[in-house]
This record gives sequence, structure tokens and C-alpha cells, in this order.
Amino acid sequence: MIPQDPMILLSYLNTKLRDEYKSLDLLCDDLQLDKSDIIQKMSSIDYAYDDALNRFV
Repeated sequence: MIPQDPMILLSYLNTKLRDEYKSLDLLCDDLQLDKSDIIQKMSSIDYAYDDALNRFV
């Protein structure tokens, strides 16, 4: 289960992307998450995924 609070989720995702996954697609596939839901949740707090940085900024 992933954190539901958007700010905690942001930290969780960026840590996973930094330490374990080379892309958001790989993270979502491995953890069986809906990529569009993740993007929408991060958008709600004004963050977007940056492919080049492999993190939400």
C-alpha cells in the first residue's frame, strides 16, 4: 500500500525513483499502480514527473 497523503506520497515516490527504479513506468508496473492516478495526485500539489530527472518536480 502506498501513502495516501500527497506530500508523503511525493517523498515516497521520489525516494523509490532515486533508489530503485529508472522510470515512473517501471515503478508503476512493478508496484501495480495506475500511472495516470499517480500523475493526477502529484498534479494536485503542483508536481509533475520529469523524465530527464526521473523524479517529480
